[in-house]
Amino acid sequence: MHPSTYAHWSLSTARDLTLDAARDAGSARKTSARILPSGQLKKLLDSRAERDVLEGLRRVVTMSYRQPPSQTLPFFTAVIKNIASPSLPVKKLVYIYLLQHAEHEPDTALLSINTIQKSLTDQNPQLRALALRVMSGIRVPVISQIVSLGIKRGVGDMSPYVRRAAALAIPKCYSLDPNTEPQLLEYLSTLLGDKQYFVTGAAVAAFLEFCPDRLDLIHPHYRSLIRKLVDMDEWGQLATLQLMMVYARKCFPRRTRKVKKAVPASTENKKSARTTKGFYDSDSESEKSEDQEMEEIVTLDPDLELLLKACQPLLQSRNSAVIIAVARTYLYLGTPTYLSTAIGPLIALLRSAQDLQHIALYNIVQVCLSHPEPFVKYYTHFLVRSTDAPHIWRLKLELLTLIFPYAPLRLQSLILAELSHFSHSGSLDPGLVKEAVRAIGRCSQSSATSPKTSARCLRLLLAHIGSADAHLVAESLEVIRHLIQRDPDNHRTTVVRLAKHLDAATSPQARASIIWLVGEFAGVDPENNIAADVLRILAKGFAGEAEPAKLQIMLLAAKVYVHHLNANPPPEPAKPIEPQAPSALLEGFQDEGGFRDPHLESESTPQIPEKQPQEQPHPIAALYQYILLLTRYDTSYDLRDRARVYKALLASPSSTQLASLLLLAPKPVPQTPSPSETRKGYVLGSASLVVGDEGGVGGLRGYESLPPWVKEGQEPDPGLRDEDAASSEYQAGGSGGRILTASEKLDVAASNSRAPELGSSIGGSPVKSLNGIGPAGAGGNRKEKTLDDWLAEEEDEEDEEGSSEEETDDEEYESEEESTEEESDESDGAGEGGRLMK
Repeated sequence: MHPSTYAHWSLSTARDLTLDAARDAGSARKTSARILPSGQLKKLLDSRAERDVLEGLRRVVTMSYRQPPSQTLPFFTAVIKNIASPSLPVKKLVYIYLLQHAEHEPDTALLSINTIQKSLTDQNPQLRALALRVMSGIRVPVISQIVSLGIKRGVGDMSPYVRRAAALAIPKCYSLDPNTEPQLLEYLSTLLGDKQYFVTGAAVAAFLEFCPDRLDLIHPHYRSLIRKLVDMDEWGQLATLQLMMVYARKCFPRRTRKVKKAVPASTENKKSARTTKGFYDSDSESEKSEDQEMEEIVTLDPDLELLLKACQPLLQSRNSAVIIAVARTYLYLGTPTYLSTAIGPLIALLRSAQDLQHIALYNIVQVCLSHPEPFVKYYTHFLVRSTDAPHIWRLKLELLTLIFPYAPLRLQSLILAELSHFSHSGSLDPGLVKEAVRAIGRCSQSSATSPKTSARCLRLLLAHIGSADAHLVAESLEVIRHLIQRDPDNHRTTVVRLAKHLDAATSPQARASIIWLVGEFAGVDPENNIAADVLRILAKGFAGEAEPAKLQIMLLAAKVYVHHLNANPPPEPAKPIEPQAPSALLEGFQDEGGFRDPHLESESTPQIPEKQPQEQPHPIAALYQYILLLTRYDTSYDLRDRARVYKALLASPSSTQLASLLLLAPKPVPQTPSPSETRKGYVLGSASLVVGDEGGVGGLRGYESLPPWVKEGQEPDPGLRDEDAASSEYQAGGSGGRILTASEKLDVAASNSRAPELGSSIGGSPVKSLNGIGPAGAGGNRKEKTLDDWLAEEEDEEDEEGSSEEETDDEEYESEEESTEEESDESDGAGEGGRLMK
């Protein structure tokens, strides 16, 4: 056969075999996914072939995840009887089924406890750990004492996997029976001092769930936990950092001290160039300058600094949660110097998947709110990309506005150009256009922004007024209004420019904003004000305006009229003529003889005065009355009601105090904080920080804020954290204090298992067990006790106590025959003391 033909035949054969294998695997998956009848499933579970039993268990476990427990409970007995199978895969599936259904069948589940106890003595440490996990996971309160004994045995196990399982079982045992707390605390204290970092991480997690307030258990193990932090797994590192956050706040007071502020080189040169002061000159100025150059710095406790230094290698972790936990530690416990080392790893999280990038951005914004300077050099990571989702570019724009005041001028120009581009792009998302305009406003309102940069931001916003996009114009005017209200004296010409753009503004909201601004600043400069002219122009086209604009025109008319009345108060009305008696009125009409002449009386009747020409009203008053007249016949109920209110307020031109109070009251300066300011109170790395106020007041359920710093003088004694020489870091003992390697530890363990005597040593010093509980010979030379042995020992101890009590009673009866019955019932300790005296 030709070589090329043979090669082609081989490739085609391999391809056919691959396709057949894939077809068989697909059919096997379809078969396993198909639900079999109950009788066939029980037949598989009762089979003697391990393969059939394994297939039946897989189908039952699959059903338990897809259907309610009532559908798989009929197989409980058939599944549980396979718990004694020597096959590890079968046991795992049985344990999974048992954990899911033990609460529904507690009596039947108790039948499997004896078999699980036997697994605690198995030679395979993986099986021992699995048995302990299952025993603690069965939520049947009757077995709480058995679980506690199993944990006691697991704490003393040689395998770290079993000790880890024992640590994780402690909270489960406590939830079954809270009365087991004293003994569980003893086990947990032992596990916290374990030499294996694989165990201490689980012990810390159990501590946070079981007794997070018992910090007295942490004092003797604090430094050892810090040293093992780097070697722990990721979950252990997260639990330890969470614990140390609370521990540091409650045990290390925040201390500060004053030091001289570092002076730049240019400032020092200027000082050296100054002339020296005379001999008799006063020292007050120099002392004052020295006081001003002092600054406060944080003084770290040595143990706290040990924690901060131990966290630095964790910044290279592959787990994003660990990096955020380290940044949280530096933010709330450390100094800005430590925090600056965590900025780079935080920025590196932006290269992750989009969901992780979203969470990382929230945490970066939280850090940037308090320390924005270190993020300036990473501005390129905050530029918006075309592929960014809305929840991503919103946070990026917020970061750009946060670092804007602290950026150099070149970078500020770049950021403004970026924001201006997105604000002009009408084809983009309208939400992005609005956020870009608001970002420009926040850049201009920052206190650290120079006046020149603020003027440039205002020019960018004013350029949007003539745009055809009504939403863009309205948003720009809203931001401009905030800028004018913050500094009205420097924006008088801006209001005039806006008034000139009234004809170009077609959006009702935009026109309403401009009219409101004109009316708000109508009294700033009464002599050179355009409010009355603007009102005159708007009154001509009042009928064609939209309702928002009509409301603002009505308000403008009322404000202009109030300013006119305050500037030109009307004259006080003449006093009314007091009424006089009729005789006094007729005094002038009596003759010399004292008699009235009827002709004179008729001629002296008052004549109606001639009608004088009426004065023309002031143009502002006429405009106000004209606007009131137009609104009387408008179709808007709101506008008519508003006009009635203004008419009632200004009904009496002589009393405008109430109208001035309501219409001309000073408005509060609008503040536009960063959108994430409302989340500033949440702890970095928490889920409530991402969810925000949607999680409810105070965060999500279970959220805990950081405790306050302990006051100086109320912290615990630092001597509690001193480690004994016997429990130092991975120390094996000996004159030289040398740390044993892993191979030497294995050799020591093997030699201890063969040595018959206690206290075997290396280098003349006793060797400890690998789990740090005590000497290896104390338990390594004897056969490991089973759970039945523990129970048998307890029964023997009870029998011995009973026999000792009987002997004591007999001796007391013989020595004191005349004693009363109460005296013969004394304590056992007194009986033993009397026996020793004899």
